[in-house]
Amino acid sequence: MKALHTTLLIASLALAGHVCAFESSNVVPAIGSIEYAFTPGDDAAGLIVRTIDAARSQVLVQAFSFTHRDIADALIRAHRRGLNVQVIADRDQTDSIDSVAMQSLGAAGLAVFTDAEHSAAHNKVIVIDPDTGHPALVTGSFNFTFAAQNRNAENVLVLHGNPELARAFFANWQQHRQHAVAMVRKQFR
Repeated sequence: MKALHTTLLIASLALAGHVCAFESSNVVPAIGSIEYAFTPGDDAAGLIVRTIDAARSQVLVQAFSFTHRDIADALIRAHRRGLNVQVIADRDQTDSIDSVAMQSLGAAGLAVFTDAEHSAAHNKVIVIDPDTGHPALVTGSFNFTFAAQNRNAENVLVLHGNPELARAFFANWQQHRQHAVAMVRKQFR
């Protein structure tokens, strides 16, 4: 019995050493405000549209699946207001889904790219005005789809006014943009 206790103690200490060795490398101060929505039920798509409509200079999107027309329309409005609007989408999802929303982005002249570097470009992020004092960051499990709003149990967070966090997500967006490939206009019908 004493041997079993000794073995358990040694195993516990070994595991505790691994737990104590974990260090968080990406911490930013919690500043600003947070809006959230849960689907179905809350108007998560409306929250995203309202946030895009408030953008002042730049809207950078990373999407796994993109079929929500209202979100696409908000991006097109931002582009028409003269904002820098760019979209990076998962290549397999984009190729396999005949999305009117994606087609409308390309047809409106937005910079649309696909990311095939990873087995799934599964980010659901919108970085808004990262170089200003009032950035916004949209993230969560919410795919930019009709199903995410109306059939799935998903969530969205909009983090306002945290420049350091927005810059971190902007840097991540730029890393993915470096290996993303521009969609050619002939892919849009």
